[in-house]
Amino acid sequence: MLAVGRERATKQHLDDRVSFVEGNAEALGFADRSFDAYTVAFGIRNVPQIELALREAYRVLRPGSRFLCLEFSTVDVPGLDKIYDLFSFKVIPPLGRAVTGDAESYQYLVESIRKFPRPNAFAEMIGAAGFARVKWQSLSGGIVALHSGWRL
Repeated sequence: MLAVGRERATKQHLDDRVSFVEGNAEALGFADRSFDAYTVAFGIRNVPQIELALREAYRVLRPGSRFLCLEFSTVDVPGLDKIYDLFSFKVIPPLGRAVTGDAESYQYLVESIRKFPRPNAFAEMIGAAGFARVKWQSLSGGIVALHSGWRL
């Protein structure tokens, strides 16, 4: 993923302005109040201790900065929830096996989505990490949610 990011930055002539660093979300190697924004997409559910990652996000943000997290969520459209579950558990793992030869990773994917906290519970976790004006918006019938909070 880092290589793809570097390649895209180069193509957009941003490689002299963007740095790519591999790190641990639970123990970031950056000074306090170093950044103006923190974004994560489809990754925080894979962090073993989400609360630690959220506190680290808060720590490295400057006052007035924003935290944004796009993550799979809980389908909230009657009928779509049943179709989504069927597709997730009966289609995605076999499709993963057919395409990559690896069904287990795709089984983990759908299970990790179901284990992730519901949007209101995740919003509470963001607030508990110190963020203010925490809110979330359900997208695509609840398949994903966009969470945000401010470090004030």
